[in-house]
Amino acid sequence: MSLSDDGGYGGDGHRGSETGQTRTRLPDNDGDIYGSGRRPRAGMSSRNLVTIVGVIVLLLAAIAFANRGGSGNSETPSGDSPKDTDQAQPTAPTGTKPVTGKNGGIASGFAKTEQGAQSAAANYAAALVSANILKPNERQAIVKQAFAPAKVNEMQGKLDAAYSTAFLKKLGLDANGNAAQGMTYISRTVPVGTKLVKLTGDTANLEVWCTGLFGTAGAKSTTPVTSDWFTMRLQLTWASGDWKVEGFSQQDGPAPVNGDNKTSGADQIAKAVEQYGGFTYAR
Repeated sequence: MSLSDDGGYGGDGHRGSETGQTRTRLPDNDGDIYGSGRRPRAGMSSRNLVTIVGVIVLLLAAIAFANRGGSGNSETPSGDSPKDTDQAQPTAPTGTKPVTGKNGGIASGFAKTEQGAQSAAANYAAALVSANILKPNERQAIVKQAFAPAKVNEMQGKLDAAYSTAFLKKLGLDANGNAAQGMTYISRTVPVGTKLVKLTGDTANLEVWCTGLFGTAGAKSTTPVTSDWFTMRLQLTWASGDWKVEGFSQQDGPAPVNGDNKTSGADQIAKAVEQYGGFTYAR
């Protein structure tokens, strides 16, 4: 599952000396708010494969619909290419706490620094590509927490239109975004790394490389849980003492070669999502 907005990057590229690999903190106990992903199944029939591809197309179409008519360009101009892209460094301890709390189940209180912006981008990427974004009530809370105040109403309307009852029905979900009895809809995103493209005053442009899983787990599911790799581009602004989303877009990859992992049963996947909570991500 992927989300996108057509806000773009502008200006000169910038990369600070503290950029590098993402550090994850200990699992939270708040439950499973963070995103989803896609995993191929061994021995999958051609019919199931076609169904999965169809679901991916539906999700991408919904996001494109949600973000049409926005301002900006999702492409990054060549002048905005980050420096030293092949020299990512591990994050060194700074003594600065990466986040100070949570609001609506999403980390909050990010520092107004390069690392704070990257922490915010990773956490927002996980929340915006989650199963809860398909549920009207949860979606409202996510939008209010993640987006800049001036963007909340606009994005609420776009996402409500994109994730309409008709669209949810195509995914096998009811009007509240819930799967049928005996089924579990899964959508969880795992940020693999972050990259600061530009930081200027109260604005920051970043990219978050993600993997994840999405689909419906259940004995009669026609859209089995599968995995995906994608990169989210987020434009953040400093508002109300925190980093907030101004716009975002998504592109496929980079994706590694699939491994030879044995495919787990639907019950195992559903239980795993219930038993293993999400993370708060921090630089």
